[in-house]
Amino acid sequence: MGRNRTNATSPKAYRARPDGLRLSVGFILAKRFTLCAFANFVDVLRLAADEGDRSRPIMCGWTVLSDTMNAVPSSSGIAVQPNERLGDPTKFDYIVVIGGIMDDMSGLGAEYTAYLDKAAAAGVPLVGVCTGGFLLHKAGLMQGYRCCVSWFHHADFLEQFDGLNPVSDQIFIDDGDRLTCSGGASSAHLAAYLVEKHVGRAQASKSLHIMIIDDALRPEKSQPGVPMGISTRDPMVMRALLLMQQNIDNPLSVTELARRMGNSKRQLERHFRAALDASPQAAFLQIRLTYARHLIETTDKSVTAIAVECGFCDSSHLSRMFRQRFDSTPHEVRKRTKSAAPELELA
Repeated sequence: MGRNRTNATSPKAYRARPDGLRLSVGFILAKRFTLCAFANFVDVLRLAADEGDRSRPIMCGWTVLSDTMNAVPSSSGIAVQPNERLGDPTKFDYIVVIGGIMDDMSGLGAEYTAYLDKAAAAGVPLVGVCTGGFLLHKAGLMQGYRCCVSWFHHADFLEQFDGLNPVSDQIFIDDGDRLTCSGGASSAHLAAYLVEKHVGRAQASKSLHIMIIDDALRPEKSQPGVPMGISTRDPMVMRALLLMQQNIDNPLSVTELARRMGNSKRQLERHFRAALDASPQAAFLQIRLTYARHLIETTDKSVTAIAVECGFCDSSHLSRMFRQRFDSTPHEVRKRTKSAAPELELA
């Protein structure tokens, strides 16, 4: 499908501004938006905007836009008061849509959609954060673009949206004049990515370090979801695997899994056999055991607690399945992990 692209790094994005800002961002907050995603994005801009920590918008500017100027409630109940009404979108380098929870995806409304249409027509890059990509798609502005979605929402996306390519194995995507991220901490990394392009790498790193976040991650960095130990290109199988991840502590039967996906049990089993040469039950067990090993190696949780978290009857059940899969018990793996960890050298 044809589309007009404006790359985020093009000279247009660096145009001189009378206010002296190097990066200006307009925010649109969906009803019941995700406060964490919004706050992370704004704080990176705030900390990069000025020397020190005085919150002066010298190099970066940000504005919350509104069609009514009514306070917008977040998913946590905390409301944010907009700064100004919708106007000329070309005053901004980016328009960022912060999405909300999946149960309230009614859309943005006619005035917001018209504003985003105007911005897209003028070549202003549009950014979807968290489920903001879903809202941009509802507004008809994501056709032909890749869209980054959280691994947690991948199945929801496939159920509700056609004609869009969801990517759930990256923390964010820069697809020219559409940028999307999975939300949470990834919104800070996307904001730092834009700050680095427009203001400088030092300012981007400074922001993240003050927020006690490691160095900026590139867009291709994998999302830190539940480790699966399985990969496939089959959309039906991938969707099923993601549903398994979402229900790792309460394993679904194949019948229930197929019902939630709108497929028959036989159809689902056939796809698993063709894609993975394994049954859905075997794949689900591998996901649970892979996650259990991840917890054994990276946390101090008891084997009993890990068994419950990974959907096993008790620690004995986990240990038995674990040994069959890894030829070691959970305690043996934890012991080896601790002995292999480098000791802190004291001066």
